[in-house]
Amino acid sequence: MPGTGTERVGELGSRETEEQTAERTLQALRKELDEINAEILRWLSRRAEVVLEIGRLKLRQGINRFDPVREKEMLDRLAAMNPGPFDDTTIRHIFKTIFAASLQLQKKEEGASLLVSRKRHPEDTVVEVGPVRIGAGVPAVVAGPCSVESYEQTRAVAEALREEGLTLLRGGAFKPRTSPYDFQGLGFDGLRILREVADEFGLKVVSEILAPEDLEMALPYIDVVQIGARNMQNFALLKAAGHIDRPVLLKRGLSATIEEFKYAAEYILAHGNPNVILCERGIRTFERATRNTLDISAVPILKAETHLPVCVDVTHAAGRRDILLPLAKAALAAGADALMIEVHPQPEVALSDAQQQVNIPDFRAWLEEIRQMFGGIV
Repeated sequence: MPGTGTERVGELGSRETEEQTAERTLQALRKELDEINAEILRWLSRRAEVVLEIGRLKLRQGINRFDPVREKEMLDRLAAMNPGPFDDTTIRHIFKTIFAASLQLQKKEEGASLLVSRKRHPEDTVVEVGPVRIGAGVPAVVAGPCSVESYEQTRAVAEALREEGLTLLRGGAFKPRTSPYDFQGLGFDGLRILREVADEFGLKVVSEILAPEDLEMALPYIDVVQIGARNMQNFALLKAAGHIDRPVLLKRGLSATIEEFKYAAEYILAHGNPNVILCERGIRTFERATRNTLDISAVPILKAETHLPVCVDVTHAAGRRDILLPLAKAALAAGADALMIEVHPQPEVALSDAQQQVNIPDFRAWLEEIRQMFGGIV
C-alpha cells in the first residue's frame, strides 16, 4: 500500500536535512580551505623575505644567485618528507615553480637597486657638455665624420656645425674595423685635429677610445668619451671610464640585450661616473636591407627603466643615407634626447663607411626637416 501523506512529508524532511548537512559541511570545508590558502600565502611571503635576504647576502659576496646543487638538495628533502596524496613528481614541480618565482623576485629587486634604475633615481639625469644639456628636453645633435682623415675635412664639417648653431662634433680617431686591412684611423694625430678645429669653432669633441690605457692620454683632446658597440662589454674599459671626469657615451652592443646594456652602464656608474649617455645604434638581426635593425622600442624602455639620457645613432642603425631622416624622426618621437649622424664633405671618397655618411648640404636639409617637426635642436 502506498505510504501515507505523513510518511512522504517525513521522507522529504529527512532528505532536506541531509542536503542541509552536506551544504554545511561543504561551507565548512571551503572555509577551512580559505584559511589554508591564507596560511600558505603567509608562509610564501615569509619565504620570499628570506630569499631576498639570502640574495642580498650573495650579492655582497659576489656569489651567483642560482645554486643548482642547493635546489636539488631541497627538492630531494621535500620528496623524502612527502606524506601524499601528491606524488613526488608533482611536489617537485610545485616547488620548482616556487623556486623560479623566488629567483625572479631576486632579479627584480636587484634591478630596482641598480644605480641606473629609475626606481632608485626617479629624476632624469642631465649630462652637461659645455652649453649643451643632454636630457633636459631640447634634442641634441652629435655630428661629424666617421673617421678623421685630414685637418681640412674635419674643419669643413666643424664649420658647418657652428653655422647651424650646433656644438657636439664627433669624429673617429681610433677605428675598430672588422677587417684588419681597413683604415684604422689616425690615432692621436686624429684627436689633435679634432681638438684644434673644435677649439677654433667653439665645439665639444665626442670620440671613441678603444683601450683603458689610452684614456688618460686622450682626455686633453676629448670632451665626451665614446665607448663603441664592440666594446660595450669591455669591462676593463668600462671600469676605467668610471674613474674619469668626462661624460661617457655608451653604445649598445651589436647583439646585446637591453638588460646587458644597462649592466654595462652600471659598471661606469658603480665606479664613480654618473654622466653616462646611452646610445641605441641598431642591433644585428637577419635583416640585410639595413646595416643593423634600429630597435626603436629600446628608447622608451630605457627612458622608463633608467634615468639616463638616450641617444640614437641613425647612421649606424641604417648603414645607408637615404633613410636617415625618417629614422631620426622616429627616434625623437619615441623620446630620444639626442641624435648622432655622420657627416663628410665628400662621402664618395671617404676612407670608411662612405655609403652611410651624408654631405654637408644634405645634412643641413636633414637638420631643417628635424627642426620643422620638433623645434629647437642644440
